[in-house]
Amino acid sequence: MNPGRLFAVVGPSGAGKDTLIAAARDALPGLVIVRRVITRPEAAGGEDFEGVTPKEFARRREAGAFALDWQAHGLSYGIPAEALALRSQGRDVLFNGSRAALERGAALYPDMVVIRVTAPATVLMERLLARGRESRADIEARLARASFAVPEGLQVAEVVNDGPVAQGVARFLAALQPPVSG
Repeated sequence: MNPGRLFAVVGPSGAGKDTLIAAARDALPGLVIVRRVITRPEAAGGEDFEGVTPKEFARRREAGAFALDWQAHGLSYGIPAEALALRSQGRDVLFNGSRAALERGAALYPDMVVIRVTAPATVLMERLLARGRESRADIEARLARASFAVPEGLQVAEVVNDGPVAQGVARFLAALQPPVSG
């Protein structure tokens, strides 16, 4: 049996990653959507994640519970190894990643496909302002660091999510399709 494919979804805040991942969950029931472990309370909302204390995160990391982990925005993020192990059963696995983890992810999983979700800065600004979580100055600083390079050698699928949700979902689902060999 061929191993399943591994997808890392990355992109700036406001690009719509969580919306697109939720749509993929509904459209592709066989796709494994990884539930990340994050050092923040689950009551903080947003994506479906497991909230743990920094001490618990460190314990799990030391025990080898994460296939990949990283630090961003003052938090620790982990991708459970058990979820990625499902690839050996031929299952495709998708996780909400971070540019902070791409280099290490590329070294560990050279066949990983990066789905980079983007939108124009004006769209990102509108979406982030609508959330009401950050000041305009914080959002402007976030947008200033929104672009990034993907490590050499990784396959990258670009998904521009700048219009209606259905259009973004269609583009995202197309990026999840196996490449056509000719």
